Amino acid sequence: MKNNKLVILILTIGVFGILNTEMGFIGLIPQIAAHFNVNISTAGWLVSIFAIGIAISGPIMPLLLSKVERKRVMLLVLIIFIISNIVSLFTTSFTVLLVARIIPAIFHPVYIALAFSVASDSVNPKEAPKAVARVFIGVSAGMVVGVPIVNFLANQFNLYVALSFFALVNIIVLILTIMFIPKMPAKTAVTYGDQLRVLKRPLTWLSIIVSILFNAAIFGVYSYFTDFLNIVTEAQGNLISVMLFLYGFFNILGNIIAGKLLTSMPQKAILMLPLALIIIYIAMFCLGAFSIPMMIITMVWGTLAGISANITQYVITSAAPDAPDLSNGIFLSAVNSGTTIGTFIGGIFIATLGSSFVILIGIFACIINIAFILLRKRNFKRFENNLS
Repeated sequence: MKNNKLVILILTIGVFGILNTEMGFIGLIPQIAAHFNVNISTAGWLVSIFAIGIAISGPIMPLLLSKVERKRVMLLVLIIFIISNIVSLFTTSFTVLLVARIIPAIFHPVYIALAFSVASDSVNPKEAPKAVARVFIGVSAGMVVGVPIVNFLANQFNLYVALSFFALVNIIVLILTIMFIPKMPAKTAVTYGDQLRVLKRPLTWLSIIVSILFNAAIFGVYSYFTDFLNIVTEAQGNLISVMLFLYGFFNILGNIIAGKLLTSMPQKAILMLPLALIIIYIAMFCLGAFSIPMMIITMVWGTLAGISANITQYVITSAAPDAPDLSNGIFLSAVNSGTTIGTFIGGIFIATLGSSFVILIGIFACIINIAFILLRKRNFKRFENNLS
């Protein structure tokens, strides 16, 4: 494929736009709640409903569209996202806004899966991991950097400017894709027949539960982090944007650290993560009213969240190395199920106990997860012994 670097750059920006459309709403929850006259927990469904769509379509949609020419599929997904962005920008109905979030969520896994496979196929096999790693920068940036960007735009200008950012990024990627991405014939359709056998393994299901709980522990709190900073820390708009940027920056740093941990001590890293998260959440609950301690806590928490993203992927893929396509679909479903569950329960804690008690979803999810991690560790040892 010609112009490999340009193709990979476009894919990286595209993944950023797709993930930003999903996660960027986290930074706008208070403004959206006020604009549509709904409470914070109801507005949180804008995050949950998107995650539900991905959780359902993750293992299915990439397979259904696997026979269609790749560039055509990418353009279709981008157009659907742009239409959704425009509807979100102009609607005055919260119900319509929810619907506009569900439809692109169904096609979300298609673009992400294609981005990784196209990046891998655009270079020599030996260079494939590096190409995929570059695209993963877009995933990380879309998940964590987009949130402070749109929060900043909403505070400095208004909600409409922030929502316009989603559409603008996707429109730019659509144009670049039309101009510079070559046509790419679809590969032979892959069935799940043989791969489905991994679902018979207890290790697979333990890994799914562990991944769900990790994401519930992180995003159950992070989905309402802007509200926490508003109500508990009483931070001003600019300080909130700074906090969110710090979280995003240190999240990317956590990705780097995670790579080293998973190479040298994967099982210990998996067990240590929920313990570290419990400590940081207790600190957040006790010191959340103070700006300076919260900045330090945010940096540590962002690092742990970056580590968690990588560990969650490792937990799933290491349990099913013989079924990579299915394990990727399971991974997307598991993490988004965790986001849905965590955001829902976090909203209940806020509605019944107050904004500071959203921390409880993170603590409870980590405590439960420790038990499942220990069970998984025992099963993983047996699995490794059988492989050898």
